[in-house]
Order: sequence, then C-alpha cells, then structure tokens
Amino acid sequence: MKKIWNALSVEFLKTRKSKILLITIIVFTFVPLMMGLMVFVARNPEIAGKMGMVGTKAKMFGENDWPGFFAMLSQTIASIGLVGFGFVTSWVFGREHTDRTMKDILALPVARSSIVLAKFVVAFLWCILLALILFVVGISIGQLMHIPGWSAGLFSQFSSNYFSTALLTLLLCTPVAWLAGYSRSIIAPLGLVILTMIMAQFAGLIGLGPYLPWAIPGLFSVARDTPGFQLHFASYVILAFTFILGYWATLRWWRKADHH
Repeated sequence: MKKIWNALSVEFLKTRKSKILLITIIVFTFVPLMMGLMVFVARNPEIAGKMGMVGTKAKMFGENDWPGFFAMLSQTIASIGLVGFGFVTSWVFGREHTDRTMKDILALPVARSSIVLAKFVVAFLWCILLALILFVVGISIGQLMHIPGWSAGLFSQFSSNYFSTALLTLLLCTPVAWLAGYSRSIIAPLGLVILTMIMAQFAGLIGLGPYLPWAIPGLFSVARDTPGFQLHFASYVILAFTFILGYWATLRWWRKADHH
C-alpha cells in the first residue's frame, strides 16, 4: 500500500507542476462560456443576423430553456469529454516517452501494476475535475442568463444523466493508455481519439451506435426513447469489456516494457 501511495504522490506532483493541467481547465471553462454565448445570440435574433456563422450555429440550439440547455451540456460532456479525457490519458501515460524518463520509471523499486494504477487514478481524477468544471460553469452561466424552465426535478434528472455520461466516457480511456505505451508517444493515442470520434458519428448514422463503445456515451446523453438511439444491455457489456480489455492490455505492456 505504501508503494502505491508513493506512486500516486509522484503522479500527482508531476500533474500539479504541469502546464497541461491549467490548459485543460481553461478549455473546459471556455466551452460552456461559448455555449452561453450561443444561447444569448439565439435569444436575440437581431444580434444573430449580425454575427454570421456564430448566429447560424446559435439557431441550431433549439429551445432556449433549461431542458434544451441541459441536453446541450450532457451531449457536450460526451463529445468534448471523449477528446479531453483521451488527451489527458495520452499525456499521463505518454509523457514518460516524450520526456525520456521511461527508463527511470522502470528502474524504480515499485511494482509496474502500482505505477499503472497510480496513473489511471490520476487520469480519472483529472477527468472528473474537468467534468465538474464544465458542469459548474455551465449551470452558473445558465443562471446568470436567467434561462427559463428551471425545476429541481429537472436538475436532478440532468445531473444523473450528465455524470453517468461522463463516467461512461471515462471508461473509454483505457485503450488510449495502452496505445500511448505501445506507440511510445502521445500522437498515436490522440489519433485514436479522433478516429473513434469520427467512427462514433458514422455508427450513429447507420444504426450501429449501440454496439460501438465510443458511440455509447453520446447515445446515452440524448433521449434514449428516440428511435435508433436505444441502448441495450449488450451496449453496456461491450463498454465494460472495452474498459477491462484496455486496462489489461496497458498493464501487460508495462509489465513487459523492458522487452519493447
């Protein structure tokens, strides 16, 4: 337990001293601010006509009430979270290669499983922090803009949906961690994140979304009674299997990292 705690302390220290942490916080703060701008523009048609593309995008936001705004936040954590969480994971697991400290890490008298666990814990806590920032800033922006239609029951339902979507998205980070080690970089896992995001879009269009892991959080975030968007028990099994397989592959790579 002490060695696991030591590994966690090292990972937390590296993350705290990194500029990447601040950059991701800024990005996840900026996104709901832009959503607020879109809502503001959509509520003021006279402004929308003067803002070109921004005004056009704003018209796509639908009803300017809390149900619509909550739906946007849930869908945002599924899409932006897929990219943001993937970036965080690729950095946590790939920085040892870019900083050329991998040999030093492997030489430490700490079990490889403890190192992998510590990295996943730090990555997951980091991603949860970003999800909380998006949640808090988004709700604050909505309150400041006095969006109509608020109710305690609606907020409770949204909160459950939002954090469940964030958790499902978080489970997709393990394959990214494996590829960061296998490719010895952060570029390849970022490429995987972009590829899976594109695949998720196409899978949803052709009705295969419930069976593609990277499309499942996005489908979960929308109205699940919508035809073609229903998730099945098999969907969650596939997502859980993806998480377990990615973790196992990452752990196996680290245990044999000396031979790669």
